Amino acid sequence: MKVLVLGASGATGNLVVRQLINNKVNVKVVVRSGNNKLNDLMHNELIEVVAVNISELDLIKIAELINDCDAIVSCLGHNISFKGLFGKPRMLVSDSIKNICNAIERSKKDNVKLILMNTTANINRKLQEEYSCKDRFVLSLLTLLLPPQKDNVEAASYLTNVIGENNSKIEWIAVRPDTLINEEKVSDYNIFESIQRSPVSNAGKTSIINVAQFIVELLHNNELWNVWKFRMPVIYNK
Repeated sequence: MKVLVLGASGATGNLVVRQLINNKVNVKVVVRSGNNKLNDLMHNELIEVVAVNISELDLIKIAELINDCDAIVSCLGHNISFKGLFGKPRMLVSDSIKNICNAIERSKKDNVKLILMNTTANINRKLQEEYSCKDRFVLSLLTLLLPPQKDNVEAASYLTNVIGENNSKIEWIAVRPDTLINEEKVSDYNIFESIQRSPVSNAGKTSIINVAQFIVELLHNNELWNVWKFRMPVIYNK
């Protein structure tokens, strides 16, 4: 197996890459030119580094990028700064997911696994999740006013509504952590089909390293993958 990791220099993507390599999995990473987050891995034979801005690639270049990969993990996100929140590219995640899916569908590849790191702030409308009126109001307002929130919602919506569950080329999972925290080691965590608490007024916590571990486990464990494919599991620390 070879896994393409988008957003590999981010907090979660960085850990996904390291855990995949620890499991002897070949990894191709996309990082912006000049980023040194993965410098200590540059001489590892299991890693291939592509220094490029994913938002600047056309479908032909994306097709070349995914050509030798069996799975794709998107840990793309926006920096927590004014430029990161309101600057371009505003729809980094959703545009990248759309382009990746289009490239897969135009290729000769079959059964590509695609994992999107998403958020509990995105309602799984297919399940008619019972968010409170207050939560729905706040999240709708954030989706209207905050580009990263809209971006996350649209990325997951594209997978559920456009790619769907009967695509012969793409199997997908959207992993939804709650409030992300830093921890040094993997700890016990729970996976649920739907939210268990309010993401607005009573948010839970999810360590970044646990999210990375769950993503890697999904790629390794076919039984686990089959349980969660075409779904949007929620992960909380125990």
